[in-house]
Amino acid sequence: MIFYHHGVAIQPSVANVGRAFSARVCILGCDGAATSLGDLGHFANSRSAFAFAIRCGTAFVDEKPMPRPPCNLISEQVGTGDT
Repeated sequence: MIFYHHGVAIQPSVANVGRAFSARVCILGCDGAATSLGDLGHFANSRSAFAFAIRCGTAFVDEKPMPRPPCNLISEQVGTGDT
């Protein structure tokens, strides 16, 4: 889905990341420059991730602070360890 905010095209999207959903957004400016904000946060369901991507896209266009995601996932690596 693409929508326009102050003449700027915003394309929010959601990607599956394991059992979670990652919010993403791409922005196409009036000058034709494309900007991807990458992974914005992880969510338990796709609707929440999509809504967050929309909020981030509009904040970016409005030059306002980006909203913080509700949680951060931390990857835990288990080492082989020499004991």
